[in-house]
Amino acid sequence: MAHDLAIFNWGVIGPGGIANRFAGALAGVPGARLAAVFARDAAKGQAYAEQWQGAGEPARVTTALADLLADPGVDAVYIATPHSHHGEYIRAALLAGKPVLCEKPLVTSLEEGEELVALAREQGVFLMEALWTRFLPAYDLAAKLLREGAIGELRAMQSTFCFSATYDPQHRQWNPALAGGALWDIGIYNLAVTRWVLQQMNDGVCPEPLSIDVAAKIAPTGVDAALNVTLHFPGDVTSQFRCGFDASSVNAFEAQGSKAGLRFPVDFWGAEAVEVVTRKAPAERHEAKYVVNGFEGEVAEAQACIRAGLLESPRMPHSETLGLLRWMDAIRAKFPSGVNKKPLAQPHAAERG
Repeated sequence: MAHDLAIFNWGVIGPGGIANRFAGALAGVPGARLAAVFARDAAKGQAYAEQWQGAGEPARVTTALADLLADPGVDAVYIATPHSHHGEYIRAALLAGKPVLCEKPLVTSLEEGEELVALAREQGVFLMEALWTRFLPAYDLAAKLLREGAIGELRAMQSTFCFSATYDPQHRQWNPALAGGALWDIGIYNLAVTRWVLQQMNDGVCPEPLSIDVAAKIAPTGVDAALNVTLHFPGDVTSQFRCGFDASSVNAFEAQGSKAGLRFPVDFWGAEAVEVVTRKAPAERHEAKYVVNGFEGEVAEAQACIRAGLLESPRMPHSETLGLLRWMDAIRAKFPSGVNKKPLAQPHAAERG
């Protein structure tokens, strides 16, 4: 490789809002640096590169995707476009031999997810969904508590992920052409934490739901504005959640057990504390702060896996991404008839805000 092997050079595809958080986290990962940016708007790409310029040579900005993917100085790409366009960029990167860290959801159907996982394996190229929650210190701490029996036997889970968003048919949250909707945008986190807890309580194995109840509130554009979902698992274990763009909530998650509850008390997907709660005693609170902004864990994981020659992360494997897509497909299949259930193709996509 032409550059210093102690340095890991990232190329960013789609320098929007979420990509700012990614770039900010690079400072907390040894060796990580922003090396290249692909943006349809050269001025926007340049402003992003200058904002996050670290030590060494300035990040190169290009409006040609092939140019970035052919750059031997780029060790991996981070994809942060709207959901609707993840697939095309992942495919292009894998075919070019570039390892991929892509924002969640990886894509918007199990079928496409399976195709891309197969392609990554055929090409021998690393692919990982950027589900940053899995790599937070609070989740490491909570995993230890769950596995040590802090809550006893798992009975149920409850969570919310809601915020009030102004209705704008063109915004990616509301636009079916940009794969809008609450489930793909935020409900994936409710499902991910459900799967994660089940795995902690079942020696790493996540059982499939026996049934799923879905009540969907549909926006005028045809995307899901809000969802109430209950998943029923073997052993009478349930997971209930609400996600939506129509309400405000503290957005906590709680796993209820035979002895105690385990709670991420606020914004569970980005938790910096975990609590063990019982009916009478004060909550037993454990703090676990970010190093930078929370994204550093997934960046460090991707770098370590790529340097080790792995095709997937042991902590966020392809099977986990496909499991989430399978559940989301099953939930969307229960939306009211006549609702747009597949994202529309669109020739270009703005960077994800």
